[in-house]
Amino acid sequence: MEDALWIDGEGRLRRGAGLVLDPWRWCWQPAGAAVAPAGARVTPRAAIAHLGRGGAMRHLPVGVIGPRNATPEQAATAEALGAALGGLGLVVVCGGRGGVMAAVARGARAAGGLTVGILPGPDWREANPDIALPIATGLGEARNAVIARAAVALISVGHSLGTLTEVGFGLHFGRPVIGLCDTRPLEGLVMAGSVDAAVDLLCGALLDLAGCHKTDSDTG
Repeated sequence: MEDALWIDGEGRLRRGAGLVLDPWRWCWQPAGAAVAPAGARVTPRAAIAHLGRGGAMRHLPVGVIGPRNATPEQAATAEALGAALGGLGLVVVCGGRGGVMAAVARGARAAGGLTVGILPGPDWREANPDIALPIATGLGEARNAVIARAAVALISVGHSLGTLTEVGFGLHFGRPVIGLCDTRPLEGLVMAGSVDAAVDLLCGALLDLAGCHKTDSDTG
């Protein structure tokens, strides 16, 4: 297929015949006229895993949101999700405290991933023990908007009033938002039936987000 993903013989991720991904700038670039070394087709998830193993991929922040008072199902789902994200080399950004936030951080940290907690209070010590990078905002519940803005994509595990605000902010900011467990359906939110399905959707969305936006350093 013209838009197929594949890894060429030099380890570069390609899309179709004409594009190659710069994993640090996170943008698709013209592959040029040279004949590409032979390679193998991959899924979006396998592509992200390959880039993570190579060490050249920018650490993309993925927001995981959910209730502070999580059910056993939500906590187990969040921990499994964290393990999957951490194993792919993705940064897990959450609210940094209990419930779904604690479970996803626990799973991600155990898998070797980086965990970031965007805390509502002024003291970084409020973070749960699996947050490697606690950020004390002092913003109260307004920090929900910071999580949604900082993440390149969001996965919601269950719902609460606070979680719904984060989902709403994410959709408002144009972020891909994926729902698990009993996340309340909203227009623009994509529901997934399992952790694997959610991660597959996420990886596809991350690759679709790659662009070639110029920065000041590009233009001098």
